[in-house]
Amino acid sequence: MSLSVQQVEAALASLVKGMTGLRADGRFHEPNLDGTPGDYVSFDSWEWPQGVGLYGLSRICERSGDEKLLATIEDWYDRRIAAGLPGMNVNTTAPLLALSRIWANKRQPRFEAILQDWATRIIETMPRTPEGGFQHNVSDKINDDELWDDTLFMVALFLASFGQASGQRRLVDEAERQFLVHARYLADPTTGLWFHGWTFDGRHNFARALWGRGNSWITVGILELIELADTSPSVREFLLGVLGAQTDALLRLQAPSGAWHTLLDDPSSYEEISATAGFGYGLMKAARLGLAGPEHRQAGLRALGAVMANISAEGVVSNVSYGTRMGHDLQFYRDIPIQPTGYGQALAILCLTEGLETLGTIKEAA
Repeated sequence: MSLSVQQVEAALASLVKGMTGLRADGRFHEPNLDGTPGDYVSFDSWEWPQGVGLYGLSRICERSGDEKLLATIEDWYDRRIAAGLPGMNVNTTAPLLALSRIWANKRQPRFEAILQDWATRIIETMPRTPEGGFQHNVSDKINDDELWDDTLFMVALFLASFGQASGQRRLVDEAERQFLVHARYLADPTTGLWFHGWTFDGRHNFARALWGRGNSWITVGILELIELADTSPSVREFLLGVLGAQTDALLRLQAPSGAWHTLLDDPSSYEEISATAGFGYGLMKAARLGLAGPEHRQAGLRALGAVMANISAEGVVSNVSYGTRMGHDLQFYRDIPIQPTGYGQALAILCLTEGLETLGTIKEAA
């Protein structure tokens, strides 16, 4: 699928409209531990899918300087803050990442106290597993002594971003520590890919699932960590080595369509577009930064084509798996339903934004 810059720009504009228009359709009812309803679909809700979505929008603002879109994002935060924020856990931290980026660029006084409060409470009070990893507690479940790869995107990137922007090195150091602890227990040295989770209760990786979107959080997360903060040279080199092993494995597992399967090593599992978007973003970006080769760039461009083929006329990304709990067998992952979500929109936004950079680089070299 040969793509032009104009095609990608048009699809990117439609993705923004598609995400801000997302509404729950009643398919999923997941009450939180405090009795409040959980809304993991609608744009106007403070949870992790919306947080990832907002990060995608914030990156568009940084690239384009779109003041109208920035105003939409700031209005979202103002309304949610006025309504009262939820209790802190791994997933409710996710919206702070985009807010930290907006504050880093604009220094709005009304946002600084909230960012500082959450960062301090994360460091001092967020439950931890042995060896200091953040325990993956979420709004509707306590996951005792469990590490999940999602945590790095949802919490560690916020600490790195806000720590760098506010000059608080201890926050960046904590973000680095989380990447290292999670890599120790989740990165599979045999395949180079990452398992979904680890539990210290029995010390195992659950179903040993090489889950697509979980791996994409790592592909995106390592590159974002390095971009958002001045990481220690030794940590940077270690994580780039981990990333290289993962992306090399991804090249061997990409489907002819350009997508990846929801279980990366299981071609019978369905092709999943949020993971594909994350991988496309990471592969193109790593190649553009000189951290990967031309074969990675080509795989990223094929992924971009697969993502573009799954964007509807209304700007909604299809074939995105719904929020995925920890599976105790591989069939669990094959059975996760399909549902348009904020993170599907956001990962597609990141992929298309990086696609524009890559296509521009190719045009300049021609």
